[in-house]
Amino acid sequence: MQETILILDFGSQYTQLIARRVRELHVYCEIHPYNKIPEITGNIKGVILSGSPFSVRDSAAPCPDLSAFKGKLPLLGVCYGAQLMAHVFGGEVQASEHREYGRANLSFVNNNNPLFANISANSQVWMSHADTITRIPDNYEIISSTKDVKFAGYQVKGEQTYGIQFHPEVYHSSEGEILLKNFIVNICKCAQTWTADSFVETTIAELKRQLGNDKVVLGLSGGVDSSVAAVLLHRAIGKNLYCIFVDNGLLRKNEFEQVLHSYQHMGLNVKGVNAKSLFYDELTGVSDPEKKRKIIGKVFIDVFDTESKRIEDVKWLAQGTIYPDVIESVSVKGPSATIKSHHNVGGLPDFMKLKIVEPLKALFKDEVRRVGRTLQIEDAILNRHPFPGPGLAIRILGDITPEKVRIIQEVDAIFIDNLKSSGLYNQVWQAGAIFLPVQSVGVMGDERTYENAVALRAVTSTDGMTADWCHLPHDFLGKVSNEIINRVKGINRVVYDISSKPPATIEWE
Repeated sequence: MQETILILDFGSQYTQLIARRVRELHVYCEIHPYNKIPEITGNIKGVILSGSPFSVRDSAAPCPDLSAFKGKLPLLGVCYGAQLMAHVFGGEVQASEHREYGRANLSFVNNNNPLFANISANSQVWMSHADTITRIPDNYEIISSTKDVKFAGYQVKGEQTYGIQFHPEVYHSSEGEILLKNFIVNICKCAQTWTADSFVETTIAELKRQLGNDKVVLGLSGGVDSSVAAVLLHRAIGKNLYCIFVDNGLLRKNEFEQVLHSYQHMGLNVKGVNAKSLFYDELTGVSDPEKKRKIIGKVFIDVFDTESKRIEDVKWLAQGTIYPDVIESVSVKGPSATIKSHHNVGGLPDFMKLKIVEPLKALFKDEVRRVGRTLQIEDAILNRHPFPGPGLAIRILGDITPEKVRIIQEVDAIFIDNLKSSGLYNQVWQAGAIFLPVQSVGVMGDERTYENAVALRAVTSTDGMTADWCHLPHDFLGKVSNEIINRVKGINRVVYDISSKPPATIEWE
């Protein structure tokens, strides 16, 4: 069984980052909401309690029963998790006199404690909490402090139970990786065998066992996730994999033809389906982004159902679902109305009668790319920027028309082509253009114009959970803006989005 670190999520913005850091140590981990703790089985080697926007002093604060693993498995509480264990077991947590947020330095470190082995005196850490522990239970001992936070770290005597009031998972904690390695490798005794090679080997074997001689249908998008899922499945079941690529009329310029061409060289059995008119008809007059997503999902399922029925005896639907989709679709509070719909999470209508197989659902995006390289998929596919499932529908703010699609396709093509020709494409995590529902005055030649505006968006990121706007050269942006305005009829203004995630999102809808 795969060695696993269990991460209990209390709603922190950093929870996914904890998981990323654990995975970087080549150890598998899973995030579960604090109120949906899975059965503690023999493969779970340790537990991490995340931070939280809540205060342990609130009457409605998350307070799960920890008895299934506390004192039985290595346990690390981070920020809220540390305060929770102090509060529940006889200590005291109070509102801090001043919000402890930002960089701090450890003033005391017990290097004899296994959690703080090889951590430097004065090591920089990142604080992010309004409460602070003012007293620890009698059987707890201090193992680190800062100038302002006496109980920055503690251990429960006689247990492998630890708490820290800072965030080792963020970049600003300069030796956070060492601390997490101390916990994961030295205390939990994890073997660090979670690699792309091992994932490919075990996943192909599992797919062969799970699918046997059954036929599987997969909706390809041309993106990294569905491509890697397709090759994994092809390695497992060969000709029993049937791929369908639907043109919803919301793809990038010439993407339908280019994607079909690229798959010809990969030995995949792919059928292209032109369904533009169906999608456009259903989207007419719809401006609400969530309604757009639901319409696109429904029409896609209808088209996909029609095509899959033409293949006899199909029993499985394969999807390129990845771990952030799963995490965002099952939040701490249950499926949240504020989280965008993921059309590839949550199953299919009963009438399709297909079982679902999701070979990538345990992976983050960068892990998917590493698996793709192990499978020797070409860089042109692996390095392709993420593209939203609903396509350009959520990059056109307002209702969808074929003319708006044409405009944004042309704008997007100029932007992406220039990124590639300037050697900037691979420095960017995701880039695209957004059609804005505003018109502005301009001057072209001797005439005043009143035409549309577009926004360009480019971000840097590792996994899309957080992102920073990309500081593209000014002369590059000037060149792209000039080309767009001169070459794309209907556009007379170009702006550049300089917001990061959080608080903004990568897409505008």
